[in-house]
Amino acid sequence: MIEFREITKENFKECINLKLKDGQEKFVAPNLYSIAQAGVWKGTESFAIYSKETMVGFIMYYFDEEEKAGDLWRLMIAGDYQGKGFGKEALQKMIEYFRKIKDCCNIFLSYVPGNESAEKLYEFVGFEANGEIDNGEIVMELKL
Repeated sequence: MIEFREITKENFKECINLKLKDGQEKFVAPNLYSIAQAGVWKGTESFAIYSKETMVGFIMYYFDEEEKAGDLWRLMIAGDYQGKGFGKEALQKMIEYFRKIKDCCNIFLSYVPGNESAEKLYEFVGFEANGEIDNGEIVMELKL
């Protein structure tokens, strides 16, 4: 079972040092960039993903009140922890968060073409490509 924990001065360095598998860097922005982005974009939620006491990844999302939609900005599972169900569990936890928001109707995310593992994971939890492309990324949507 995973949990989302606040990024603090105590776990910041560990979070920015999480590494993807070789060759995956083109698919996900570095955690340092994402944490900085979260500081600028008010309303975003960013967390370290833990399994027990082990940090296994990073997640960042946002609720757009105007659009009445959730938006997953980042999901990163460190290379050593991929394939163990942590990404799926993190997505399900995020989806439940958005389901609790009264007016939330949809959740959006996007992925870089060629990131087949992300595409399969997103489809597995119910996201579908909606035909949009955003900055070269394929947009997917989950209707709540």
